[in-house]
Amino acid sequence: MSNFVPEHLERLLDETSVVPTVNQIELHPYFQQSELQSMHAENGIVTQAWSPIGGITSYGGGERRTLDDPTLKEIAGRHGKSAAQVMLRWHLQEGHSAIPKSTKPARIAENFGIFDFELDSEQIAAIDALDTGVRGGPDPDSITLENYGMEIPKA
Repeated sequence: MSNFVPEHLERLLDETSVVPTVNQIELHPYFQQSELQSMHAENGIVTQAWSPIGGITSYGGGERRTLDDPTLKEIAGRHGKSAAQVMLRWHLQEGHSAIPKSTKPARIAENFGIFDFELDSEQIAAIDALDTGVRGGPDPDSITLENYGMEIPKA
């Protein structure tokens, strides 16, 4: 499933016998959805991050971009890595499935360069402390037929 928030997940679990395998959600250092991640863990659901390096924070003239964050850049400097690599490593160590997007071969290669270093507990805590609780993408409740104007065909 994708973009289920706690209320959606509770309803699904209460009204059906279906326990999803994966919930793909907006998840990056600025928007961590801790309550939802806890529900995933309790129910054996994999948390999969879309926008795992906070690319969504670069759109719409946001004041803060994860790729420019001083904390992430400082941690990256300690490891000789990029802020993007630090964020992907954070996801890996936190047990998330992350699906970074890029069409640039150099960035795709960079995304794989996260297996030769490890973040320590202080670095993980510093990244965890970046959570603003502010969603960068659309609120899942706003994704309706009225807003997106396309009928979903029936099988």
